[in-house]
Amino acid sequence: MARSSYQFQKRQKELARKKKKELKRQRKFSKSESAAEESPEDAEDSKDPVEES
Repeated sequence: MARSSYQFQKRQKELARKKKKELKRQRKFSKSESAAEESPEDAEDSKDPVEES
């Protein structure tokens, strides 16, 4: 009788879960990074008129 490949299946499932989690983390990071890039530009524009006055 053939042995089941439970350990192999378990490992593959675990690797897939880690990969999915990493992709999700990268998407979140890139979203927060793009939002952070927009904020400093807006802040610089708002500071310029104050300095001129």
